[in-house]
Amino acid sequence: QELRGLAATEDFSRELISESDLGETVKNDFFADYSDEEAQQDALVLATLGLLPPDFELKQWYTDLYSEQIAGYYDDEIKTMFVVQDTGFGGYEKLTYAHEYTHVLQDQVYGFDDQLDMSEEACQADSEKCAAIQAVVEGDATVSELLWFQEYGTRQDYDDIMEMYDSYESPVLDSAPPYMEADLYFPYDYGQIFVETFVTDGNYAPLSEVYANLPVSTEQILHPERYPDDTPIPVDLPDMTDILGEGWTLYDQNVMGEWYTYLILNKAYELSWQLSEPTASAAAEGWGGDAYAVYLNEDTNQVVFIMDTTWDSYAEAEEFATTFRTYADYRWDTADSFILGHYAWDGIDGVVDFFWNGARTVWVIAPNTQIIESLMFELE
Repeated sequence: QELRGLAATEDFSRELISESDLGETVKNDFFADYSDEEAQQDALVLATLGLLPPDFELKQWYTDLYSEQIAGYYDDEIKTMFVVQDTGFGGYEKLTYAHEYTHVLQDQVYGFDDQLDMSEEACQADSEKCAAIQAVVEGDATVSELLWFQEYGTRQDYDDIMEMYDSYESPVLDSAPPYMEADLYFPYDYGQIFVETFVTDGNYAPLSEVYANLPVSTEQILHPERYPDDTPIPVDLPDMTDILGEGWTLYDQNVMGEWYTYLILNKAYELSWQLSEPTASAAAEGWGGDAYAVYLNEDTNQVVFIMDTTWDSYAEAEEFATTFRTYADYRWDTADSFILGHYAWDGIDGVVDFFWNGARTVWVIAPNTQIIESLMFELE
């Protein structure tokens, strides 16, 4: 509390649990409301974006990953903090405790569901904003745990942590498609960098102002100098349900953001599709705002994906368009056709169409050319 500058306002529960207890909690609680059908549909969408291979067992992977990776967590519904304890309570457990206790203070002072607006409903409504806030929350806890360790960690604590890292194995994460590890660590790694921009020499006062005016995009997290002024440009997508016809339903509509735009270009599950990190970062950096929509046909198990993006300038849109065509050529072979004058590719995912006009780009994936043309008449 002294280091972080936040005072606890009420009591809370804390428990030490074993790795086997964690496994049971992950299996029975974390994903209790996540159905097999939802997981299969989520995997289908991510496969359409090139981030997962087809038929990836997403729910089982999440269950295995959380059982492997979680060292502790704070449950804000029951106001209880958990730390996974193996054979003792050494340096690594203390570090985890400091991190999770920071979450307790954040919840008591700000309220995860209230001021921070991190409820499940809010995050489903605006996943981009939620990702930005999560980065602040996790970055804050990461900086705080490191400050605690610098101030109070002992030589034995240090030795414990080094011993843990020397023997640590993560077969589930190591075998995962590339985007998963990057996305898992985003709120911790980039969140830490963002928070350190506002915390110097243990002074958290500037960060308090961030909590009063939370970031609203991953762009602001990736580029702290753009916070708070560079806010996303709203993009509206028309409802295409009637255009698509019988059997099609809107499955998801949200904002992709700079971070996921980068992941698509750099972290495809097939290494041969991946663009270099500098190329992907430069192409995504000019992001100004977007809207995407995913439609599913449960009868045919087909997907329609639409992403409409506004860029910061004509030049930024041109850079993304050029980069995207390179990515598309890697993934679907060189474009040898056009639809309504736009670049088009054929692949196992369906037909891919892309156009660039001024500071705007539109990317569509659909089962056939007829659907593409119907959608493009509405989008142009």
